[in-house]
Amino acid sequence: MSERNVNVGIVQMSCTKNSEENLIKAIEKVREAAGKGAQIVCLQELFRSLYFCDVEDYDNFKLAEPIPGPSTEALGKLAGELGVVIVASLFEKRAEGLYHNTTAVLDADGSYLGKYRKMHIPDDPGYYEKFYFTPGDTGYRIFDTKFAKIGVLICWDQWYPEAARITTLKGAEMLFYPTAIGWHRSQDDPTNNEQYQAWQTIQRSHSVANGIPVISVNRVGAEGEMNFWGGSFVTNSFGRILYQASHTDEEVHVESLSMTKSNEYRTHWPFLRDRRIDSYDPITKRFLDEDESR
Repeated sequence: MSERNVNVGIVQMSCTKNSEENLIKAIEKVREAAGKGAQIVCLQELFRSLYFCDVEDYDNFKLAEPIPGPSTEALGKLAGELGVVIVASLFEKRAEGLYHNTTAVLDADGSYLGKYRKMHIPDDPGYYEKFYFTPGDTGYRIFDTKFAKIGVLICWDQWYPEAARITTLKGAEMLFYPTAIGWHRSQDDPTNNEQYQAWQTIQRSHSVANGIPVISVNRVGAEGEMNFWGGSFVTNSFGRILYQASHTDEEVHVESLSMTKSNEYRTHWPFLRDRRIDSYDPITKRFLDEDESR
């Protein structure tokens, strides 16, 4: 089998209250990634604004937009001009009073390929996403772009092996995770490190279990009580870290990923072959009570 590589670009950046400034910055950084040879470029979660879910404020719904809409139009033109695929996380207004945390995919010819709506919605101090977002109903999706079949999941989705597995089983050749996650300013360094390592480890495990690269793109900068921890990273098809960004700086990086290594890893570590799909019915239960676990 001849070697096939895809150049993936990550854009790790800070954001301001000015939505248009954030879009302009993202466009500049996509251009920078394309100039470095990127074929697919992923932006961080909700890149057009500050991470507004740290509070429950009805005014924040004004940040939402339709998809397709203004952002996908601007990024579609950019994708077509540069000949790159763009993965763009946006706050979607689906209808009056109905909103989603959604990622749109623009193909290298500028066409809109579709959207994925975030399935797992957190509700924790500093992450009040259930106030804003309706759980996704698109199901897990892959997008057949010019350069690769990609799977897109969003932030809190990254903690769930079921989401990564199903997206892989649908044919994804790599998994993208646009993300917004950080440390509370009052936390100590050991806690910060423990949280980051858990975050990276669970995503690396998806790469190992499924035999495909993972690309996780986070934001940086202080927003409210949160220091977003950056640390965006790229793995190979067996979970090895190929690149990790800093915890504090904006970064644009391009990594070449082998699309032919997945077969090699899956052959030598045949997790997909040995799955006992006949034994997995309990996974659809919320929890197995005592009488159900016997």
